[in-house]
Amino acid sequence: MSQSEKLLFLIKYLLSERSDLGKISIPDNESEQFRLYRSLVNIRPAIKADDDFLKAEDEFLSDLIAEKGITDVADLKPAQSGVYLWKGDITTLKCGAIVNAANSGMTGCWQPCHSCIDNCIHTFAGVRLRYKCEQIMQAQGHEEPTGKAKITPAYNLPCDYVIHTVGPIVQGKLEQEHCELLESSYRSCLELAIQNNIRSIAFCCISTGVFGFPQEKAAEIAVNTVRKFRKNHNIEVIFNVFTEKDYDIYRELLG
Repeated sequence: MSQSEKLLFLIKYLLSERSDLGKISIPDNESEQFRLYRSLVNIRPAIKADDDFLKAEDEFLSDLIAEKGITDVADLKPAQSGVYLWKGDITTLKCGAIVNAANSGMTGCWQPCHSCIDNCIHTFAGVRLRYKCEQIMQAQGHEEPTGKAKITPAYNLPCDYVIHTVGPIVQGKLEQEHCELLESSYRSCLELAIQNNIRSIAFCCISTGVFGFPQEKAAEIAVNTVRKFRKNHNIEVIFNVFTEKDYDIYRELLG
């Protein structure tokens, strides 16, 4: 099947699972078709998919990510020894693990086509990621505490693992507790990486954006926590940013 044929197959399968959405027409435009596919993935319950769907999804997403262009950490220039600053799409980064800024439910963003990193990672990893996260949460029996982390395979992403952490939400004044919890998120991810023999880890800007943590302070905590941890552990760290403002903040902190 071509990419277009795989996309249509995936959409039809996802629609066949739902009896609660009414009649939905598949658009003729391929970009609108992908938007429909992504929306259906984002709202899909954490259930198993059959082998034919997973085979088509694996092939479709792998090709799609390759088309976007994969960046290998080995090709990046370090800002400091063992520490990198990279502005780009974290779902295209080939490294040991990428960090997902998750919510306490840990099963991804359920808002169709939302632009958050949680949504992007789950969309391009594929539906097995939500199912795996749901299994972890069912076994745990409660929501993920702020400052902690869990690890999963990356499925269709070019990295090996995804480490999911729940950062603090800041509503109003920034408190010392927020800072301690953010440091705990970074440290928990680093500890999980070491426990799983991961040699490189890419951090997004945890808790900034809709979680409300001030960008400058969040970056300061991130850099300081990584520096402290790397004194005793050999792991490469990539600070992944999406905006020019965050890039400038980290560039100043990293010299």
